[in-house]
Amino acid sequence: MRTGTEYVASLCDGRDVFIDGRRVDDVATHPAFVGIVATVGQLYDTAAGTPEMHIGDPDHGTINRVHMTPRSIEDLRIRREAITRWARLSNGFLGRSPDHVGSFFAGFASAPALFDQCRDGFGENVRRAYAEIVRDDLYASYTVIPPQNSGLNPGAATTSGVTQVGVVAETDAGIVVQGTQMLATGGAISDRLFVSCLRPLSPGQEDFAVSFMIPVATRGLKLFCRRPYAVGQPSAFDYPLSSRFDESDAMAVFDRVFVPWENVFIYRSVGGVHDQFHRTAAHVLANTQAQIRLTVKLKFLLGLAVHVSEANERSVAPSVQDKLGELASLASVVEGMVLAAEAGAALDEFGVCKPNPRFLYGIMGLQSELYPRVLHIIRELSGAGVIGTTSSYRDLVSPETHGDLTRYMAKSEADLEQRMKLFKLVWDAIGSEFAGRHHQYEIFYAGASEVARGYSRRQYGLDEPMALAQEFLDGYDVLGAAGDPQLAPMA
Repeated sequence: MRTGTEYVASLCDGRDVFIDGRRVDDVATHPAFVGIVATVGQLYDTAAGTPEMHIGDPDHGTINRVHMTPRSIEDLRIRREAITRWARLSNGFLGRSPDHVGSFFAGFASAPALFDQCRDGFGENVRRAYAEIVRDDLYASYTVIPPQNSGLNPGAATTSGVTQVGVVAETDAGIVVQGTQMLATGGAISDRLFVSCLRPLSPGQEDFAVSFMIPVATRGLKLFCRRPYAVGQPSAFDYPLSSRFDESDAMAVFDRVFVPWENVFIYRSVGGVHDQFHRTAAHVLANTQAQIRLTVKLKFLLGLAVHVSEANERSVAPSVQDKLGELASLASVVEGMVLAAEAGAALDEFGVCKPNPRFLYGIMGLQSELYPRVLHIIRELSGAGVIGTTSSYRDLVSPETHGDLTRYMAKSEADLEQRMKLFKLVWDAIGSEFAGRHHQYEIFYAGASEVARGYSRRQYGLDEPMALAQEFLDGYDVLGAAGDPQLAPMA
C-alpha cells in the first residue's frame, strides 16, 4: 500500500497552486502546506503499517478499508472502524481526508449502468477511476459548488457572464471546460480533482451538467488558495492544530482545460448529475464518512472541556457538570445516529449496503446548530484562560520571563507547561483563525441549513408519522362527542 514518502513525492508534479500572488514552486515544502502534507503522509503510513486497515477485494486485490464498497452491515462496521482510525490522527480536524471523495467513488462505481445511460462507456470510466483510487490509494478531492458570484442561479446560460465551470467545446478526443468552482478543500495537496455540480440544475443548463476527474497537475487548472493559517505561527506548541491540519481551501480556475473522454462520467445530463449523487449510494457513503469524522471531533472537544474544567479546579461545580453533560449529550447524539444509520442499513438497487438515510440526514440537519453550541459551551468553561496565555513558547524558556511565569501563573514548572499547552490547544480549537474556519466549515458542511434539513425531511419518510397522526384523528368525531365523556365538550 502507498506510504507517506510516496505520497509526498507525488506532489512534485508541476501543479499550478498560487498563494500571495505567486506560484508555489514545491507544495510539499512550502510553509503553507508542509504541516498538512506531513499529516496526510501519516495517514498513508498508518494504513500501510496497520494490517487491520487492509482488506482483500475480489476485483482490486488488497485495498485500504476506507475505500471499500460495503455489501453488508458487517462491511459497514469494518469501514467505520478504519475511517475512525484515520480520523483520530487529526481528531476530526481534517475535513476532506482521502476517504471522503473516495467514498463517493465507491458509490459511483457500484452503478456503472447508470452512467452508461448518459453515454456508452461512461460506466467503465467510473469503474476505472475507482480502481485507480483503490489500487494506488490516491487522494481525490473535489470542487462541486459554483462561485458565489453566480448568485442564486448556478448554471445560468453562458451568455449571462456566470463563471461556473461549463463545457465550451467538444472534440473527438474529449471536452474543453472553462470557468471556476468552489471550494477545492485539500485540492492543492491531492492527486486528483473531481469536478461536478452538487446544486440542482434545470433543463437548459446542460453546459454545466458535467462530471469528470483530472490530475491536479492538468494544464490550465489553477488553484488560488485562501490565506494559510499555518504560516507565521511561532511553533506547533502555540498552534498545534493550525500547524498540522490546515488543509487549505481554494478557488479552482479552469482555463480551457481539456478533459479526455475516458475521464468523463456525466456529460450534458441534468438528470445524470443528480442521479450520480442520490440514486447511487455515493452521497450517503461520503456523508457517513463525514459524520464518523465529526463523531471523533466532538469526542476530542469534549475531552478538552473536561481537561479545562479540571485545570480550573471547577469540574465538580454543578454549573460545570451541567455544561459537560450537555456536551456529552451532543457528542452521543452524533455517534448514536451514525450507529443507527449503520444498524438500519439496507441493500440498494445496486447491491450496496447503504446506511439508513433517515438517521444520517437527521444528524446532518442539526450540524449547523450543534457545532456552534459545542464551541460556545467550551468558551464558557474556558473563561479568560484561553486569552491569558503567554505570547509564545519563548516566554516559557527565556531566563527573563520563565521565573515570574512559574511563580505567578502555575503551581510548578511542569504545571506551567501543561497549562499553557492545554489552553493554547483549546484556543486553536475554538478561537484562532483556524478555529473560525472550522466553525464556518461545520455550519455549512452539508450546504445551507435549509439544504441539510431538506435532505432530512425527504429521507425521513413522512408517510409513517402522518399515518400515526391520521389514525388517531380517525378514532373520534363530532357525533361521538355528546355520548362519550372523554370526548364531551369542555365546560
